[in-house]
Amino acid sequence: MENKRKLGLAEKISYGLGAVGKDMVYMLSASYILYYYQDIMGVSAIAMGIILLAARVFDAFNDPIMGIVVSKTKTKWGKFRPWLLIGTITNAVILYLMFACPPVLNGRGLVAYAAVTYILWGVTYTMMDIPYWSMIPAFTEGGKEREGLSALARSCAGVGSAIVSILAVPFVAMLGSKFGGNISAQYEQAVADFGNTSAQAVQLKGQLDAVGFKMVALVIAALFVVFTVICCINIKEKSTVDVKTSSVGDMFKALFRNDQAVTMVIAIVMINTALYITSNLVIYFFKYDFSPAQWETNYTLFNTFGGGFQILAMMILFPIFRAFINTVKIFYTCFFMAFVGYIILLFIAFSGTSNFWVLVPSAFLIMSAIGMLNVVVTVFLANTVDYGELKNGHREEAVIFSMQTFVVKLSSGLSALIASIILAVFHISKDSFSGTILSQSSRMGLRMCMTLIPMAVLIIGLIVFKRHYILTDEKVSEISEQLKSKAD
Repeated sequence: MENKRKLGLAEKISYGLGAVGKDMVYMLSASYILYYYQDIMGVSAIAMGIILLAARVFDAFNDPIMGIVVSKTKTKWGKFRPWLLIGTITNAVILYLMFACPPVLNGRGLVAYAAVTYILWGVTYTMMDIPYWSMIPAFTEGGKEREGLSALARSCAGVGSAIVSILAVPFVAMLGSKFGGNISAQYEQAVADFGNTSAQAVQLKGQLDAVGFKMVALVIAALFVVFTVICCINIKEKSTVDVKTSSVGDMFKALFRNDQAVTMVIAIVMINTALYITSNLVIYFFKYDFSPAQWETNYTLFNTFGGGFQILAMMILFPIFRAFINTVKIFYTCFFMAFVGYIILLFIAFSGTSNFWVLVPSAFLIMSAIGMLNVVVTVFLANTVDYGELKNGHREEAVIFSMQTFVVKLSSGLSALIASIILAVFHISKDSFSGTILSQSSRMGLRMCMTLIPMAVLIIGLIVFKRHYILTDEKVSEISEQLKSKAD
């Protein structure tokens, strides 16, 4: 193993920018793809849920193969950066096409377009995401440096996610109006004549939103490419890690020999599934339940608070907690915070209130917990690479981090399917919107599913982690020393 110098400021900033760009792309897809095709383009919720989950099943085969390709890559630019750049450019193109669905399509053609572009988006995202996260163990030491870079990257990823969460809806409205042509004038006239909840206004607003999503996707795709280019220019791979290439079958065997990696994979699935169920449903909650007349304002304000809490938690709360308690205790603290947040949200569901500000405490607890969990699980997953090297005799970061890519996308697919079933069961769509609010049963069903299902999913993740995870700070230090002794 080569000696590794400490990371410079330019390298840290550049790596962080890469995280900002890629998570802007991911958040646009994870949070708005179901809404875009189901509520705006008119694809059935169940059809979209099946498409999103099927794409993740396809990734079960694609992601491991990409992990092997990365492992076998040897160029004068390194093994990670070439794929990082190629994946970014192709993913940016597909992202734009995915949110630029031709308006002439309908029925099966629309479903086919959604399926093809979304599967291609997942393939190209994998090409970029695996090498990006695989870099962490390749040029950092275990312990504080790795934690610091992981925290920085996750914090920057949170910034990227928050930017999209906060600005997507208002920018869709603004750019849709600016580039909507005659539709904008027709919409303004319909609002003046019949109000913004009339059938004509709702239909025209959907057309404007389709234009707005296309323009937002274009802007995000461009920023994504720029940020990744900066990352590739300034990040130098400081060690050449020899990774044994294997067949797909051998690679899965290698993963399951690393019991700690399996534990973290399950925990990541549970955490992200809970988060994405909430994020997929919250836009419908504001649009059709909580505040239909001013839903865009309240939804944006909610995401502003939630995104801000998530970023502050990663950048401020996590370092404060880390100064007093170890990462395992932070993990448990985050779960407790999330449970309390969902319980508060559950009480709000029964109260029937429409006061926006009562949602802020639950947003703080849930999003702060998720923010810190994203940092902690990345640190834990990176630690499993060292654990696997000591246990199995060789490093498998591409394998491990390809699984992270897969399980995060699997979580988005599972949550989208669950959300689509909820939308179908409780008849939540613009076609069933009465102009005031949803029926009482639909409202309560939506609110209950937004709280109880994520709580149940988080409990499963907590149980698995508590029973099987053993890589405490002391154990990680011990492993690091043993690896150094073997290298000497």
